[in-house]
Amino acid sequence: MQPIYAFTLIVVVFALGNIIAVKTRSIVSMLFTASAFFLIAFILGLPRTVLADSTLLDMGAMLIPILLVHMGTSMNFKQLLEQWRVVLVAIAAIIGIVVVVVGLGQFLVGLPAALVAAPPIAGGVIAGIQMGEVAANLGMAELQILASLLVVVQGFFGYPIASFALKKEANRIVEEYRQGTLAPLSEAASRKDSGKIIGDVHEDLKSDEWYLAKVALVAALAVFVSSAVQQVVGFNLLDKNILALLFGVLAHQAHLLEAAPLNKANSYGIAMVALTVVVISGLTGATVDVLIQLLPIIVITLILGVIGIVLMSVIAAKVFKVDIWLAIGVGASALFGFPGTFIIPTEVSNAVSQSAEERQAVLVRIQPQMLVAGFVTVSIASVVLAGILSPILAGL
Repeated sequence: MQPIYAFTLIVVVFALGNIIAVKTRSIVSMLFTASAFFLIAFILGLPRTVLADSTLLDMGAMLIPILLVHMGTSMNFKQLLEQWRVVLVAIAAIIGIVVVVVGLGQFLVGLPAALVAAPPIAGGVIAGIQMGEVAANLGMAELQILASLLVVVQGFFGYPIASFALKKEANRIVEEYRQGTLAPLSEAASRKDSGKIIGDVHEDLKSDEWYLAKVALVAALAVFVSSAVQQVVGFNLLDKNILALLFGVLAHQAHLLEAAPLNKANSYGIAMVALTVVVISGLTGATVDVLIQLLPIIVITLILGVIGIVLMSVIAAKVFKVDIWLAIGVGASALFGFPGTFIIPTEVSNAVSQSAEERQAVLVRIQPQMLVAGFVTVSIASVVLAGILSPILAGL
């Protein structure tokens, strides 16, 4: 397909998805609408190369570290330290997945399928690949496909759950904001762009390219450090995405980088379009026959995973004094991770707010929490879980 045709189709679908998200107050997220459309469209014959043909897929993959640096500029060390409750809620959600999916699921779908399913449900691509490789080595080809499909379709469960839960939390925030009872963020957490930016230039010289160059340099440094450390130790010790987020925080706190540089570069919109294409790209591998064969196991394990997430998130919310709806949204991040943890809070804040001030009040109280939660579940905990469960599967 011609790149311009593919691009046009994608942005039209995303635009309609955003309209639906706003009209439904983000109960039906844009990610859910876009995922459902392309899954059905691929089955009906839409070329599965459409996402790659648009050239947005490669662009989105390249932009991930840049977007994480961008996000990091809206956070600071005090905020990160204040997220310890979010980390514990996310870990509790992972424990809930293991207990329910493996503990109960083994009696419904069999122990091998339950062991393969838990890590992908708790995280994403890396955990799914790891469990799929073990299953393939054991001659369990169908379980290898199961691991891949869970990575692809778990967002259909995670997006609406997180969107609904965060909408509840956002409505509470907006109501308190309008009543003047919203507790302010700490002074350090709410301070933006205090002090002169080091190496700054005259306002007339600050082009879009200037801001893009600065954020790209920070992102490139994060990728370089991650790659260099990996070459030395032999494994991915410092994930480039985690470093990009951290470097964004550091660069802003050190007054090297402005807050929200992509907005200042007028590039945030196209960056988010490209990033969303990366999210839904896994749907290109789903076929009708495979979906029908594994559908019962997929549905059962995902339902069990959701039950585990909700139960443990609610318990953790009570223990660690976190709002229940925020805790459920945090737990649900295991079902999609970044960049869904970046996009859905943005959708929700847009849907429930009537002014830029309300939108910002909501966003700063849900997006950093979701981003941290996504890294805990997808980038860290699920990979650790796969490392624990894969030897158990191999020993069966």
